[in-house]
Amino acid sequence: MLALTALTLSHFRSHLRAELRLDGRPVAIYGDNGAGKTNILEAVSLFSPGRGLRRASAAEMARQPEALGWKLKGELRAPSQAYEVETWSEGGTARQVKIDNKSASQLALGQVARVVWLIPAMDRLWIEAAEGRRRFLDRIALSFEPGHAEASLAYEKAMRERNRLLKEQVRDAAWYRVLEDRMAAAGHRIHAARVQAVDLLQAAQAEAETAFPAAELELLQSEGSMPATEDDFREALQESRFRDLAAGRTLVGPHRTDLIGTYRAKGIPAKDCSTGEQKALLVSLILANARALAQREGAPPILLLDEVAAHLDAGRRAALYDEICALGTQAWMTGTGPELFAELEGRAQVLEVSDSGGTSEVLQK
Repeated sequence: MLALTALTLSHFRSHLRAELRLDGRPVAIYGDNGAGKTNILEAVSLFSPGRGLRRASAAEMARQPEALGWKLKGELRAPSQAYEVETWSEGGTARQVKIDNKSASQLALGQVARVVWLIPAMDRLWIEAAEGRRRFLDRIALSFEPGHAEASLAYEKAMRERNRLLKEQVRDAAWYRVLEDRMAAAGHRIHAARVQAVDLLQAAQAEAETAFPAAELELLQSEGSMPATEDDFREALQESRFRDLAAGRTLVGPHRTDLIGTYRAKGIPAKDCSTGEQKALLVSLILANARALAQREGAPPILLLDEVAAHLDAGRRAALYDEICALGTQAWMTGTGPELFAELEGRAQVLEVSDSGGTSEVLQK
């Protein structure tokens, strides 16, 4: 299985210091609002590439008012071996990573750990702008293909440079060709990873017996369709130059993709579903992500479910906990009171988080 068996937080958010010993079971965290529960989940999310579940800067994660920097240490048990992972930031600088006491890139974290999350900010996923849905899908794609992050960074960099040329009304074709070659290569990889992620989610939902509704997923472009091959994408960028010059930005590519969801059993667009149904669809996709990873990697990911029980009745909560335990995933879950985890019936480790004068304190039950 994949799990954190130890976690230490130092000067991280509201936590001056916290040391946790874990046994791989789900982790139920309860406490008052603002006590520091989500900060623990954010710490765990940083054992994967990127800026974590809040998408915060390294400086924002430092405990205030000291602002000395922060450090996280964890013992990570993976299916094939165990790792010691450290990540930290000093004085607001970009976070650094060590794996087994050797400097490593954030991308290397994606090779040793898969971390998937669902947080309250995602509750508006189906009704917000397309950017949020792309980000949601890209996190899922990254869990299947760690190289997805590298492709995304390469594409964004090349597109920024191309957009600068467009805004400055540069018309030298040679300058565009270099950037469009990079965009075509990276953009095709991005699209392929997203298509694979959608296919894997669809299959995992279809194969499972679950209490949560399945979501039919579709990738759509804001205009036309995404070119099928790298060469087609390169040609589309060339053909779009005059239109892009007029707009001052790139109008074709994976940055124009949207993820459309439909409540499969009812045939209702996810954006038109009730708040409870939209939440249930998200839970279904996160569980499908975990099942698909378990099949491909031999172990499910670490799941982070912040306030997940808030919109679920007792029956749905019990069904969720049963599925989590059946998957064998280390799911970190938060809630305001221990009663929200009663259906786990001793199948989880329990943490109580409280606030003491602005400092979070963690008690392992």
